[in-house]
Amino acid sequence: QVQLVESGGGLVQTGGSLRLSCATSESIFSIYSMGWYRQAPGKQRELVAVITSGGSTNYADSVKGRFTISRDNAKKTVYLQMNSLKPDDTAVYYCNALFLRDSYWGQGTQVTVSS
Repeated sequence: QVQLVESGGGLVQTGGSLRLSCATSESIFSIYSMGWYRQAPGKQRELVAVITSGGSTNYADSVKGRFTISRDNAKKTVYLQMNSLKPDDTAVYYCNALFLRDSYWGQGTQVTVSS
């Protein structure tokens, strides 16, 4: 069982920045594709960004150019740098680890962007 712990959420004004972190003690962290998802009230969970074990990245159209996902395999941590935040970015953000058919989730961290 892979345990993921997110941190870095909070309240920020429109146009502000936050950096989310997702840490694990999993010794083979480097083999996992890591993703950030979010879920706003009354909406389905959606993919925000993903980074593969090889470092390839993909982003939702709504965050391209504003968010950056990265990973530090030595620290077993994945990051989501969020810039130019908008009220529509308000959601609970979840970290996901995926390897073949094994998928694990963190507990989520709240991001609130005030207008």
